[in-house]
Amino acid sequence: MIKLPRKPTCRTCWIFATSMFFTLAAGCSALHPTAVEQPSFYSLDNVRIETRSTMPEPATSALPITAPTLIVNPPRAASGFSSQRIVYVREAHQLEYYAHSEWVDSPARMIAPLIVTAVGNSGSFRAAVLTPSAADGDLRLDTEIVRLQHDVSSKPGGVRFTLRATMVDNTTRKVLARTELDQTIVSSSEDPYGGVIAANRAVQVVIEQLVEFCAETAEHWQSHNSED
Repeated sequence: MIKLPRKPTCRTCWIFATSMFFTLAAGCSALHPTAVEQPSFYSLDNVRIETRSTMPEPATSALPITAPTLIVNPPRAASGFSSQRIVYVREAHQLEYYAHSEWVDSPARMIAPLIVTAVGNSGSFRAAVLTPSAADGDLRLDTEIVRLQHDVSSKPGGVRFTLRATMVDNTTRKVLARTELDQTIVSSSEDPYGGVIAANRAVQVVIEQLVEFCAETAEHWQSHNSED
C-alpha cells in the first residue's frame, strides 16, 4: 500500500508562519539598525580670574628684575580622573561615569592652559610657561587633580574639585611650598549639564586660590633672594 504524505495540520502551519515572521523581522532589523544616542561633549573654559588686588595688572616691563619666571608642568590626575569621562558619585568611594556625556578632553589637559593664563596675568611673574618648552624658569609649579566629581548622593548635589599644588625652586630643586585647594559648588540640577556648570565654577574658584598661592610663594622667594 502506498502511503500518501500527511496534510499539514493547522498547528504546523501556525509554527511555520510564526518562525517566518521572526526571521523576516530579524532581517529588517539588520537592514535598519537601532539609532545609537550620540554623546554630548562639554568643556572647562572661560574661567575669569579675580585676584586679590583691584588695581590694574602691572605690565611685564614694570616688574622688578628679580621677578621670577614660572615653569608650569602639565597637571597630573589621580586614578579615575584621567580620562574624558565625567565622574559622578552616588555612594562614597564608588566612581561612576555618565553614559552619554563626556569632556571634550581630559580635565588635566583643559585646566593646564587656564592655570598658565591665570598665573601669567597675575602680575607676580615675568612669564608663565607651560612645559615642554625651551624657556628656562626660576620656579616650577607641579599640580595634581585629586578629584573632579559630581556628587548626587544627596540633594542639592554639588561638584567637588580638589587640586594639589607644589612650588619648587627650579635651580636647587628645593620644595618651597605645598597646598591642597578644595572647593564644592552646588549644582543647579542633577543632570550632567548642571554638573558641568558647577564644575566650571569650582575650577574658577580653585584657580583663583592657586594664583594667590603662587603669588605669595614668589614674594617669599624674591625676599629670600634679595637677602643673599
